[in-house]
Amino acid sequence: MDKNALQQIILDFQDQELDPGITRHVQYEIFPNKAFVCIGVRRCGKSTLLYQIITKLLYQGEPIENIVYLNFFDDRLWELKKGGIGTVIEAYYALYPEKKKSEKVYYFFDEIQEAKDWEPFIDRLLRTENCEVYLSGSSAKMLSKEISTQMRGRSLTWELFPFSFKEFLDARQVKYHPLNTRNRLIIQKACDDYFRNGGFPETLSASKRIRIMLLQEYYKAILHRDIIERFDALHPKAVIDTGYRLISSVASFYSVNKLTDYLKSLGHKVSKSFVGQCIEWFEDAYFLFSVKRYSISVNKQNINLKKVYCIDQGMVQAVTSMITQDRGHLLENMVFLHLRRQGFAVWYYRTKNGKEVDFIWLDKDRKKHLAQVCWTLKNEKTKHREVTSLLTTLEEQQIESALIITHDENETLQTGNIPIEIIPAWKFLMENTTSPA
Repeated sequence: MDKNALQQIILDFQDQELDPGITRHVQYEIFPNKAFVCIGVRRCGKSTLLYQIITKLLYQGEPIENIVYLNFFDDRLWELKKGGIGTVIEAYYALYPEKKKSEKVYYFFDEIQEAKDWEPFIDRLLRTENCEVYLSGSSAKMLSKEISTQMRGRSLTWELFPFSFKEFLDARQVKYHPLNTRNRLIIQKACDDYFRNGGFPETLSASKRIRIMLLQEYYKAILHRDIIERFDALHPKAVIDTGYRLISSVASFYSVNKLTDYLKSLGHKVSKSFVGQCIEWFEDAYFLFSVKRYSISVNKQNINLKKVYCIDQGMVQAVTSMITQDRGHLLENMVFLHLRRQGFAVWYYRTKNGKEVDFIWLDKDRKKHLAQVCWTLKNEKTKHREVTSLLTTLEEQQIESALIITHDENETLQTGNIPIEIIPAWKFLMENTTSPA
């Protein structure tokens, strides 16, 4: 690539006014001699997070001339993407030769997976230059397991998801401190909107029609660009049909055998191994997630049925025909994302007599927590079923308390010495969301 053109791109960024957007509640840390890597589903706000880091550096007094930002989706970098990424260093120091070895330079490479041979370039940059390196990548192009292999331990990876509920409130400028009666009512209304709309940043200010169109486009882009094209899938229509079947079944059990039979009924000539690959691709793309049954035996975890969840409950509703009777499943999907966003390893639990609890997870101290999700407990049979499942699990796993997360009910049940707290979704999302670093 022409060095002068590359220098102009560097200068253009240094001359522009940044919009850092809504501050993300991501507790990341910068560690010396390690590249900061942000990975997540497309359109979840990775570029904006890089802008926020740049804004923070400027606030701390770093000169804008010490910051290099390139977005490899920029069509002007077409030649650079095909090879010779090392030209970036040459172009920068031709602009600022006095900074060589004397001042720290901050390199931000957005969607760097688009550039050929980026891994050895970043490795060399970290070894030979006085710098900090920040990378982002669409999940289907630059996965954490790939980075750790290709960059030989020179990076720390942080996941980014669509907005959490608190970030959603920030975007709407809803105050949640102090939690007085007025704010509580506003938050409850906002939670209903979050449940319907989801958390993709770009959709928040859109009309209902545009929001649905955007989410449908995200869905198509994930399937076609981040999965079918990336993995060069031999049966693209089968991939699409598998994805639709799973996103239409969030919070439900699935098996590779049944999915294979379903695809064959549609006329696809596919094997169980192909379907298993599809599921791995969906998970690699942060599109769908599988939750295993809790067991101390890894083999038992793998052979039992798994439950499926989607990256965003708003996308589920925009893409599928899920209607009113599926509200409980959508609420469960929203709760799962809240737990997964905080980095918890999450399982479902099945008791010895076959009763099920939606979520069991471990905190940083390896303490077990239980949660059941149900839209409403107004039906006494439903309430008895959910409570009984929890009580049995509490006894088997020797856990001291549990939650039932509902749409809008709030109550504490005391069964002997065991408290079961029934809380509305908005409260669960508020109380457990992590705070900014």
